[in-house]
Amino acid sequence: MASSKGRRRFGKVRKLPSGRWQASFIAPNGKRQYAPNTFRTKTDADRWLVGVEADISRGAWLDDKLGRETFGNCADAYLRDNPDVGDRWEETCRRNMRLHMTELFDLPLIAITPPVVRSWYGKALAGTGGKTSIAQSYRFLRAVMNQAKRDGAIQVNPCQIPGAGSDKAKERGIATPGQVAELVDAITPRYRAAVLLAAWCGLRRGEVCGLRTEDVDLVGGVITVRKNRVELLESPKKYDKDPKTDAGRREIAFPPHLKPYLVEHMTKWAGTERFFVGRDGQPMRGNAVYQAFVRARKRVGVDVSFHDLRHTGQTLAASTGATLADLKKRLGHSSAAAALRYLHAVEGRDKELAGELSKLAERGDAIKLPKTIIVKH
Repeated sequence: MASSKGRRRFGKVRKLPSGRWQASFIAPNGKRQYAPNTFRTKTDADRWLVGVEADISRGAWLDDKLGRETFGNCADAYLRDNPDVGDRWEETCRRNMRLHMTELFDLPLIAITPPVVRSWYGKALAGTGGKTSIAQSYRFLRAVMNQAKRDGAIQVNPCQIPGAGSDKAKERGIATPGQVAELVDAITPRYRAAVLLAAWCGLRRGEVCGLRTEDVDLVGGVITVRKNRVELLESPKKYDKDPKTDAGRREIAFPPHLKPYLVEHMTKWAGTERFFVGRDGQPMRGNAVYQAFVRARKRVGVDVSFHDLRHTGQTLAASTGATLADLKKRLGHSSAAAALRYLHAVEGRDKELAGELSKLAERGDAIKLPKTIIVKH
């Protein structure tokens, strides 16, 4: 492109030993980019640069070199370099890549169009893979392509299938207090406290295994959740990590009827540093808790998972009249969405509330109401 008076030339062209012309420019990412092919004349090279400059000025420029990078390489880079990707999610994505996404590996990013995505997704659903892992695969593909769009490799994310990445949660089983008691009786004594903390305090399995002995205050009646124990399925890697949000780090008052069990556990099975340890004195493995629970579940005949105990605890708390704020605190959620499920889950609770309102009307006073209400937005 010839320079006009008072205007800086965009890009540069040079003649190659072959006699053809090469065009290049400094891209918005600060790196020099070259035309994907050489040109027969200098005019042709300048004309190409004019088009590139116009694309950049209107925000439509794409990094041709990056756009021709394969999905497999970009997916690896995304998992490796993204600080928001944890070890467990990386393991899940790599497993799903092997199981469901091999046909996308060698495709350039610019070749992954909406029809290609629809074809891949349709074949994945028609295969033998589980719907959950396919939904996870779609979400991962969408995330990688979003990154490609941000990097200027593609103009539009081709993942445009409504609802494809959603994994509708199945109905969770809820154990009754009597069934929880049966499970406690049936399980190996070393694991009784784990069942009770999950069922009555809503702890996740990783939070149970991450408890330190100092986190269990038997005098104050409080459990402090500070860490979550992470164990990978395809790697021997195990470690403690901080909760995902500040809400996950919390204090939970345990029901008084748990205290004798917690005292017994502290006396017989707790470690010096960790509340839950295996027979070898090492931090208790989550899989050991799971296997012990499965054996007890079979003996009792209760169709719930260990994680369902967490839902049991929150539903029981909701049935006592716990507020949304109460449930969020016990759950360790920063979002109200999860806690709301438990407020809606207790059948008959609305009639109980209606009855309480009538009692309030009969008293004719507001002595029990707070003097002020602070609403946080």
